[in-house]
Amino acid sequence: MMEQIKKVSLTVSPDCVGTRLDLFLAQEAEISRSAAVKLIESDSVTVNGKKSEKKLKLCEGDVVELLIPVAVPYEEVVPQDIPLDIVYEDADIAVINKPEGMVVHPAAGNPDGTLVNAIMFHCKDSLSGIGGVMRPGIVHRIDKDTSGLLVIAKNDNAHIKLSEQLKTHTVSRIYYAIVVGNFKDDGGTVDAPMGRHPVDRKRMAVFPKGDDRAKEAVTHYTVIERFEGFSLVRCELETGRTHQIRVHMAHRGHPILGDEVYGGDKTKFFVRNRAIIHGQCLHAKELTLIHPSTNTKMTFNSPLPENMLEVLERLRRL
Repeated sequence: MMEQIKKVSLTVSPDCVGTRLDLFLAQEAEISRSAAVKLIESDSVTVNGKKSEKKLKLCEGDVVELLIPVAVPYEEVVPQDIPLDIVYEDADIAVINKPEGMVVHPAAGNPDGTLVNAIMFHCKDSLSGIGGVMRPGIVHRIDKDTSGLLVIAKNDNAHIKLSEQLKTHTVSRIYYAIVVGNFKDDGGTVDAPMGRHPVDRKRMAVFPKGDDRAKEAVTHYTVIERFEGFSLVRCELETGRTHQIRVHMAHRGHPILGDEVYGGDKTKFFVRNRAIIHGQCLHAKELTLIHPSTNTKMTFNSPLPENMLEVLERLRRL
């Protein structure tokens, strides 16, 4: 199964002259403004054959073309009997310990073998539909090469309440990361807005405060253990932007070991040990939430994966 793409062409009428590109798409393509912005930022929109920014004000006769992903029917997302490490499960939620290397939901390039395929097999029809046909039950995500905990919503009520907790920062998510270099302090906060990289749209970047290309991003960190040229760091998310910890650690000059996107692959240690370093050394270790039905505060923990434990042992021997 591959994601289907529909090409839409729109011509700017006199009534729409001066309208911003993102607002024009929301009005004329009948999509949400946030969806319009995502399409623009992913280079899926052109104006007169050229890529443009969302703030571009349109002129009469401009030809706006966009590529819109079309969700395949639900039944085409195939349930697959893939083993899952289920930390907790009841009628409302399931907490999964995702292995590194597993993609959370199907997309172009990863049509199956994902967490969604696995939970569809395990949960059958007991998954929320709010995430859409491609992301049933998915409330939040972690990157393919990040391991650890995430919660699945098994009905729409659970999905709504968990999403609200994420928005109000009442869900606590704590990660452990092995980073390059040693911090001068023992802890602190990175308060640095983030948005899509202006050139490489697959990456995220830090922007100055007040820049409307970025959203608030805050990470609290504590150094747990220091090594020769490396550190084990505890990171707690206050916000949950894409690649947030990876970008914030790199912004502080301490990219996550093994992160080839943000500069964590530039050390001799990585080159010598890349057989056991599978992507960034980042693990979602602790998850705290309020149960959507019982209102009980629940905390879940996940041990570091074997490859990260082996990396730490080798660092201790340096």
